[in-house]
Amino acid sequence: MSLRVTAVERVTLRVPFTERSRPWNEILVSKFAVVEVVRVRTNSPGLIGYGESLPHYTWARTTDATVARVLDRHPAELMGDDSLGAGLQMALYDLVGKALGVPVYQLLGQPMVRQWCPLAWWSTKMPARVLAEEAKDALADGYLAHKLKARPWFDIHEQVAAISAVTPDTYVLDLDWNGMLRTPGEAVEVLRELDRSPRVGVYESPVLQSDVAGQKALRARVDRPLAEHYNKTLFPVWMREDAIDGFVSCNAGVAGTIAQGLQAAAFNKDLFLQIVGPGLTTAWTLHLGAVLTHARWPAVTCLNIYADDLITTPIEISGGYARVPESPGLGVEFDEEALERWRVPDGFATSPSRKLLGFHLGDGRVRRYAGIEQLFEECRYVGNLPVQPRGADLEVQEDDGTAEFDRRYREAERAPVWE
Repeated sequence: MSLRVTAVERVTLRVPFTERSRPWNEILVSKFAVVEVVRVRTNSPGLIGYGESLPHYTWARTTDATVARVLDRHPAELMGDDSLGAGLQMALYDLVGKALGVPVYQLLGQPMVRQWCPLAWWSTKMPARVLAEEAKDALADGYLAHKLKARPWFDIHEQVAAISAVTPDTYVLDLDWNGMLRTPGEAVEVLRELDRSPRVGVYESPVLQSDVAGQKALRARVDRPLAEHYNKTLFPVWMREDAIDGFVSCNAGVAGTIAQGLQAAAFNKDLFLQIVGPGLTTAWTLHLGAVLTHARWPAVTCLNIYADDLITTPIEISGGYARVPESPGLGVEFDEEALERWRVPDGFATSPSRKLLGFHLGDGRVRRYAGIEQLFEECRYVGNLPVQPRGADLEVQEDDGTAEFDRRYREAERAPVWE
């Protein structure tokens, strides 16, 4: 009997964040809480494949059309097709691995190069005191790398110092600005001061991605490696100019990720995998990291932000590394009970409450914003504010339902307000 896909189910979940990270995640990445689980059944009784993705933050969604393409087909026929969508492709690899009795990494066409992959704890924009508590938990859970979002509205020097005070010298930080240091002239002073901290591992996207000349100039003046998100168009320019040290590999399926990994290896550039999601996604990332020679920087899956990893046995993490699963398929068992714990209607999207944000510039000035998008837009693109002021902090006021909050919010919504 030839193996055939007989049914594909998609279930939407709202997975809670950990309590400490929740208020900060809800400011900008509330959509990370929405997880779509894909369950693929076959004509072989009991043989089921599982996948997951974040439908509001993924390189490709699974659709009715892609589901129709795999029905009544052998799962191996299409599993390498990135256009299937993240969750469905993952589920097919899980299925084929289980059918053959081999782990997913043996299906990727590349030899295994590591049994343990470096893995990073992830934090969105948070005050220094919160990051320090996060770092304590990371250390207790076996992590020795921490990727955090650096932003003008928090003092990055204070954040680095707070984390350093509660972790050993081997605990390394990846600082990600998403281009918000804007230009090399504005960035160089900040980065050269951070160079003096032994905890800093990588500077990710300090200036705008398209500024290749700026990246090259900055790289020549700072001591830590510079990383950028992989970009197919810019890749040959980066390589010709030798402008960066490595890449963030994301927004791609199996074929795309393997291709990016091989390109990095061809030019001897490091990379880290960034594929966001709970337990299945983390296992998936480890299989990819197991076969990519230059996936030497700690991978980012954001596993730590979820209060439920959706698998029955946790990923093993120790000494800064996560063990690559060796059981067939993804090598982890999906927790079926989670489907009922966290299920929400299909098409569900989070709707965060209104927040009035106060950017304290550290010199007595405060600028009020009606939400994070407005703050982000002004800091990154308008360019009238300092890129990394000392003593900066962010004040968050939740909508309390009063007329006064509504008045102040609407005023800021028209245009940011100085106090």
